[in-house]
Amino acid sequence: MKNLEALLQSEFTIDYEDNVALMEEVLGKSCDIVKREVIIHEKVDIPCCFFFTDGLADDKQIDKAIRDLQYHVTHLDGTVLGSYDLIRNVQTHLLSDASISQVDCCEAAVEAILSGDTVIIADGFEKVLILSSRGWKTRSVEEPMTESVIRGPREGFTESIRTNTALVRRRIRDPLLHFRAMKIGKRSKTDVNVAFIDGIVKPGLVDEVFQRLERIKIDAILDSGYIEELIEDVPLSPFVTIQSTERPDKVAAALLEGRAAIFVDNSPFVLIVPTYFWQYIQASDDYYSRYWVGTFFRMIRYIAFLLSLTAPSVYVMLLSFHQEMVPTPLALTIASGREVVPFPVLMEALIMEITFELMREAGLRMPRPIGSAMSIVGSLVIGQAAVQAGLVSPFMVIVISITAISSFAIPNYAASFSIRMLRFPLMIASGTLGLLGFAAVFMLLVIHAMSVRSFGEPYFSPATPFRPSDQKDMVFRMPWWMMDKRPHMAKGDMYRQTENQRPGPDHDQGGHESDE
Repeated sequence: MKNLEALLQSEFTIDYEDNVALMEEVLGKSCDIVKREVIIHEKVDIPCCFFFTDGLADDKQIDKAIRDLQYHVTHLDGTVLGSYDLIRNVQTHLLSDASISQVDCCEAAVEAILSGDTVIIADGFEKVLILSSRGWKTRSVEEPMTESVIRGPREGFTESIRTNTALVRRRIRDPLLHFRAMKIGKRSKTDVNVAFIDGIVKPGLVDEVFQRLERIKIDAILDSGYIEELIEDVPLSPFVTIQSTERPDKVAAALLEGRAAIFVDNSPFVLIVPTYFWQYIQASDDYYSRYWVGTFFRMIRYIAFLLSLTAPSVYVMLLSFHQEMVPTPLALTIASGREVVPFPVLMEALIMEITFELMREAGLRMPRPIGSAMSIVGSLVIGQAAVQAGLVSPFMVIVISITAISSFAIPNYAASFSIRMLRFPLMIASGTLGLLGFAAVFMLLVIHAMSVRSFGEPYFSPATPFRPSDQKDMVFRMPWWMMDKRPHMAKGDMYRQTENQRPGPDHDQGGHESDE
């Protein structure tokens, strides 16, 4: 290891053989590293060596570079170029369709090769050329799998970081939109970009993001989930404090609100910081439909959130400790369904919840056609068989089904997963201590959520602390012509549109059109 580190710090010399030997020793005998030697001119025999990674470099660009070198070895008057003049001529006049630079350190050359670029070593030249030749296969832009919409853009991020930044740049063609680059991972050297809009972003946010990213010391970053776990404010909290998304339009909207986005190469999920609890209930459709439609379905999702979190716990609590709170006809119906069930209500609920989670996880891991069929048929067959066998009551099947459907209505998968996990301690507290246990655990969750911060911002903002100007897009979605200001977090340019843009006839003229 020490020998390799010393070799990487070596500088190239004017000796061609030594430079080639240095690269061979550092790169080893890996079968995907290609070494290609060519002679530029048969009279003076200027040898050149190309190093590139098979599968990451574009062969067409490399072949064109070789042809350019072999064709442009003489001046117009017929004199043959020397090696130094040749390299200088290539760098300044040739290869106009690709970026080309020169380095004198072995580490920079190796990093370029492993990133898909091509290193050119020429005899008599003390530096090496790096030809931009990245051309690996990438997945095309497709509709996001985890955040589908009825009305809105169908584009989703891919595993290519440059494709992802371009998708956002298409939506915000502002010179103040900046992408700052860095590399994380001792061995992976993963490209990471931080995006923000200068003049809108919260002061100090970008510096805070870079400070947290620079503190990461790890071998490799294989997905944005690594970074999410390493930079969040409260790593032991069950709440998700960093939003991840596959949608470019959601990232663009967040940037326009004064937040920052973290792009990670090889990951289709972009991180948005800071984030608030309410944003996990909001969907992109809310802003592309009429405001009353978006508000209605947002309220449906809030109801789904409450049902997904508390429905099994409330059912267990009522039947175990507070039967007097259930209407008599309903209580008799529930009792008739439970008269053959051998388990207490809490055990019955836990069995059904764990069974449903098993089926959902199996459906996700199996091939898609088989998984969807298995999850649907399995739920029907197992539920019906469990009721007929007397292991669970029909009402319990209904409650667990409503709970599962409600969890699917939450737009963000990470948030829905947190709710599914919090359901179990609430259920256990309700089944052991009744209303007291339910209220105690629920209040602990609320108090903890109110104390959580995401990159310095309160997690429950703008509800706590209460900010009247930001209530237009929390529970209700007001019309666009009413949301003329950005959220409180944005600084500088606070107005996103001209004031008083309410549609309709010109009110200054009494609602009548001009005679002209």
